Amino acid sequence: MLRFYYVIILNFWRLFYLLPRMRWRANRPARYTLQERYNYAKRIIYFMQDTGRISTTAYGLENLPQKGGYVMYSNHQGKYDALSIVDVHQKPLSLVMDEARSHTMLVAQFLDLLESKRLVLDDVRQGMKIMKEITREVRDDGKAFLIFPEGGYSDNHNKVCTFKGGSFKSAMKANAPIVPVAIIDSYKVYGMPGLAPVKTQVHFLPPLLYDEYKNMSSQEVATEVQNRIQKTILENLSGKDLAKLQKQLACVNA
Repeated sequence: MLRFYYVIILNFWRLFYLLPRMRWRANRPARYTLQERYNYAKRIIYFMQDTGRISTTAYGLENLPQKGGYVMYSNHQGKYDALSIVDVHQKPLSLVMDEARSHTMLVAQFLDLLESKRLVLDDVRQGMKIMKEITREVRDDGKAFLIFPEGGYSDNHNKVCTFKGGSFKSAMKANAPIVPVAIIDSYKVYGMPGLAPVKTQVHFLPPLLYDEYKNMSSQEVATEVQNRIQKTILENLSGKDLAKLQKQLACVNA
């Protein structure tokens, strides 16, 4: 967590004008388009990357649908995950986040800038309402959403944990493309000691289209997306990181 506090301290003076400007833009959607607000969020991410010595490389941008809405589903490793994807994804995207974690300083303003959804995990009725909103906005408004179907993260690092089938229902009901996203080494940003430069990867995989998943259950889709992401991570690791992941997977399969 040293890098996390280091980034906050070096950018503390910026917060005095960034936070009010973020709130001002988030509260005035008629004045600032979603693209303009999204670009402002990307600017803030740049400050964090620059002071934290963080870089992210994107692969597979050509796999992103050029028209209409879609939902991206990514593995989850830590606090930097969503920022890394927003950094390299040009079209505005909205996040889906646990409501209990969404009201801290900077996080709240960031979510509101992107018109994100707050999900109360133990409230089934509210969860259904949010999923219906996502379905409508993807289908009718052509929006892009980012969901982490593992539901959280711990010390999984580059190992992908079980994806929850329910998180895929909004995309399936919208008949929308489902884009698997594999993030690699994102956990190192705030999970490794020291302040050495960190490089992370974001891989946008070919989407699952409606014709491919229309006869599948939501859990079958979840498992397929999970497997594709884990395969991509395995193919793009080497050395100690690959050996560590192979050991983790061997323990799971034993």
